[in-house]
Amino acid sequence: MIKQAFAAAALLLCAGPAFADERPSQAVIDAYLAATFGKAPPEWQARIKPDETLAVCNTTRNNPSSAESEAILKRESARVSYPADGKFLGDWKKGYQVANNGRGGQFSDPPNTVSGGNCFACHQLDPKEVSYGTLGPSLAAYGKDRKYDPETIKDAYTKIYNSMAVVPCSNMPRFGVNKVLDEQQIKDVMAYLFDPESPVNK
Repeated sequence: MIKQAFAAAALLLCAGPAFADERPSQAVIDAYLAATFGKAPPEWQARIKPDETLAVCNTTRNNPSSAESEAILKRESARVSYPADGKFLGDWKKGYQVANNGRGGQFSDPPNTVSGGNCFACHQLDPKEVSYGTLGPSLAAYGKDRKYDPETIKDAYTKIYNSMAVVPCSNMPRFGVNKVLDEQQIKDVMAYLFDPESPVNK
């Protein structure tokens, strides 16, 4: 059954415009994912199942209703964990390393692999960098443009920790909630965005 579902989903996903309106059912998609991650360890198998928020985003194709959006914001805001010491900024030099690291997050990674944020895949940060993605907005001069405002700093931490607490069905990863980055890594990325000495703000 899984092999048949895998083949059916692959055919529809790759068939092109002729099948643009023929979308596989959720059951076929679930079976496809299960087959794809068949060799993953048990803890990874559990991650295949989307949480409540992601299930809504999948079902609505990232276009939730107003009521669904409000529920997502409320639910995801409750999952944000702010630093106990009240400090949001770490070391911008370490933050650059996190932002420029695309490793981690694969079940085949060695246990000691340190995950990165891979921020440059979607954003411009340091204006002098020549390689960056454009899926997200430019973050060059991020802190400088926002005058290093404390509330804005907290808001940015929220967005990095759990993007869906700010924008329902955001394309941005939920770095803190999904434990891609730990608190110190997020603080360091925050410093890279907001520290006046960071190249982002030069």
